[in-house]
Amino acid sequence: MARVKWRRSVEWTAHLRQALGAPGGDGRIGVRVVAVNDQGRERLQYIDPGDYQCSKLAAQLADEWVEYVNATGLSASASRDYVRAVDLVCAAMDAASEDSAALSLESVDLMPLLARWERTLPAAYKEGSRQPGMAASGVRILIVRRDDHAERRVDESLARFSRGQTLTGWGEGAERDEFSRADKQALLKAAWSSVHALEKRLAEGWALAEQGRHPDKGDWLHVPDLLWGLSRGAILPRQIGDRLPPTTALWPTVLREMIQREDGTVAPRRARRDLIWQLVRRLYPTNLDLHAFRVLLMDATGHASEEVTSFGLSDIEFLPKGVRLTLVKERAHRVRHRAFRDAPGDDEPEIEETLDRPRREASAIVRRLVKVTEQSRRQCPEVTDTLFVRPSLVYYDLRFGRWDANAAGQRFTDWLGSVGVTIDGPAHIGRLRKSTKVEKAIVSGGRISAAADDHLEETFAGHYAQGTTLRILSGKVITTAQAHWFERAVNGPTVIAPEAAEIAENSERLREFGLEAEQADGIVQGELDMGVSHCKNPWDSPFSNPGELCAVAPLRCMECRNAWVLPSHLPQLMLLAEHLERVRLRLDPRAFTLRWGQSYVNLRAVLEERSEQEKALARQHINDGLVRLDLPLSAHVEFDA
Repeated sequence: MARVKWRRSVEWTAHLRQALGAPGGDGRIGVRVVAVNDQGRERLQYIDPGDYQCSKLAAQLADEWVEYVNATGLSASASRDYVRAVDLVCAAMDAASEDSAALSLESVDLMPLLARWERTLPAAYKEGSRQPGMAASGVRILIVRRDDHAERRVDESLARFSRGQTLTGWGEGAERDEFSRADKQALLKAAWSSVHALEKRLAEGWALAEQGRHPDKGDWLHVPDLLWGLSRGAILPRQIGDRLPPTTALWPTVLREMIQREDGTVAPRRARRDLIWQLVRRLYPTNLDLHAFRVLLMDATGHASEEVTSFGLSDIEFLPKGVRLTLVKERAHRVRHRAFRDAPGDDEPEIEETLDRPRREASAIVRRLVKVTEQSRRQCPEVTDTLFVRPSLVYYDLRFGRWDANAAGQRFTDWLGSVGVTIDGPAHIGRLRKSTKVEKAIVSGGRISAAADDHLEETFAGHYAQGTTLRILSGKVITTAQAHWFERAVNGPTVIAPEAAEIAENSERLREFGLEAEQADGIVQGELDMGVSHCKNPWDSPFSNPGELCAVAPLRCMECRNAWVLPSHLPQLMLLAEHLERVRLRLDPRAFTLRWGQSYVNLRAVLEERSEQEKALARQHINDGLVRLDLPLSAHVEFDA
């Protein structure tokens, strides 16, 4: 186990800072220290060569570690990996050599000892662990770095060894699968519910604060007065704790109810602090609340967690129909400026309560995030590179700072429990990122270049392309041949699944699938709508002479190669299915199969791909009188011969 040492005392911190200015070199005696950024806070990490008998070797590796971290700006976790690696190898050298004090990177005896250490290192870990490979690679990197400097001596055999392949494998990483469609929908629904509840809670809290006054003039047991004092910084949380009666039995009922658990009891030892925290969360979004915004932003933008949580006000530009964000990906050292356009038609008034699509606009989410964190950001103006700021209660001190996704009791798993969402598989936010990448791959027809637009294609092929959806569905979402959808169909419509609905609103995407510019624009603008589908060319119907307008639409659209069935056609398809069911009851089975069999099979296959929730929404459209199906008179007259 690596001895990564953390000492919090003021004296030790000062000692470490003093060590930063100490002279370097192999002759230097003392602790090697680096200052790294961890969740926006400065952390000090150190290696003390005096902890090992092979102190000269430890000092040499530690010096390279200090320079490497300062030169590359490694994160706290990455830097800590090198500390563990140095600790592991130095502890092993002390145990393996009777004269470990003489070991250094110039020693000819070090290479065989290091090789044996690498071979035996995996035995201390679980099978498949990646830690042995990381430790061995970390030590080699430091040795190679030293060898790259002409003035720093390294044994030649050791240098050649370090530049070769490690003797321990990298283990096996468990590949996380994307969220299922049902789980993702549950996540988004819970996230929006959480945001709405947060907005309501904050509005009520600040409204109560406006009704209060300073507790010295009012009452230290009156909630509006306490909220007034906290919101204006006129009182400290500790003052509230000091003014509360000694036992909760003497508290007003409204205060006791604020800290009651689900079983109606309270925690006496934590009662004061719990009450203060309940007051704070009425004024500011908590660490747990911000998980909902991360979920929504990842879904709306398709970007990684670190990107959607690391942009500030200066990185936002609201557009007439969308938003442009500056997104930073630290791991890839990349800065991107991405515009996210709102879905068309948002400015049109909604008809009653019928909604055609979920709210996935990045601009709407960002506006709400800016609003709910406004008061928190005022309390920590030094944090400008993120909107994800929140309060924390350290003992009785109220502090504001960056969001910490891994805070104890406030992780993603804790948020899932708080909103009552149960998912299959590990509760890791990275699975949501993978879900959006899989959707993008499906929409783009499986082209890696389009799906891997924000990282290397090799990264997509090695990580995101392993999703269950891509392996099983493959080309099922967008089909260009009827045989892909129906076993018996030779020629038929092109069907766009709900997951790829956005393609029907983008003429450029439609042209990528073989449509001409005029045809694609006609579909997007609704000019080619035949009732149950769009027709890419009604003057080139397989059921009419070339150059003549199709005479059988919409009755034969479900058998036509020119038809493009969009998700928005679901209500009309359901009405057509009802019509065919009535016809099927009237006609002889052979006559029905001859005239309508192919359309009936194709139509049922399309409807079976739609969820019950989508069908219920379509049925609501029909019942509200918003949709109708216009059929020619001949459709209502059938002959047996």
